Amino acid sequence: MTKSKKLDFRPNEFVVYPAHGVGQIISVESQEVAGISLELFVISFEKDKMTLRVPTNKATEIGMRALSSPDVIAHAMKTLKGKAKVKRAMWSRRAQEYEQKINSGDLIAIAEVVRDLHRTDDQREQSYSERQLYEAALERLTREVAAVSGGDEVAASKEVGDVLTSRVAA
Repeated sequence: MTKSKKLDFRPNEFVVYPAHGVGQIISVESQEVAGISLELFVISFEKDKMTLRVPTNKATEIGMRALSSPDVIAHAMKTLKGKAKVKRAMWSRRAQEYEQKINSGDLIAIAEVVRDLHRTDDQREQSYSERQLYEAALERLTREVAAVSGGDEVAASKEVGDVLTSRVAA
């Protein structure tokens, strides 16, 4: 049996699930699976119309975490202002790394993906796969910024967009 500590998450609390982003715990329920009674967090991802059940004793192990602090959000915004760091590796390798960063649940890593894949009007157009990764990272970042600041995704999207365009102007 692995040693996994139970996290202190409560119903109605927002959490970050690495592979899906920000969700809200709607309840903690017991369910019997293969004769074993499990205690599960029931997490709702409203935007994706998805409900996820996570065993409470495995939440830490899989990387579920509380929302980032305002300090981490500020660090992520600072990361967005930085210069894009695009490696010269093959696209398939870079895409794989970007995908891992997005699914890590680490807000700073997600901000790095947004920064590196952001294109201005005067730069070459993104390929379909680049655009998909960029939009996925941007959405994860925006949702967490919105959840931390009080829930307005439109305002969070504008804030992230302003940071990206100020980077270009500088």
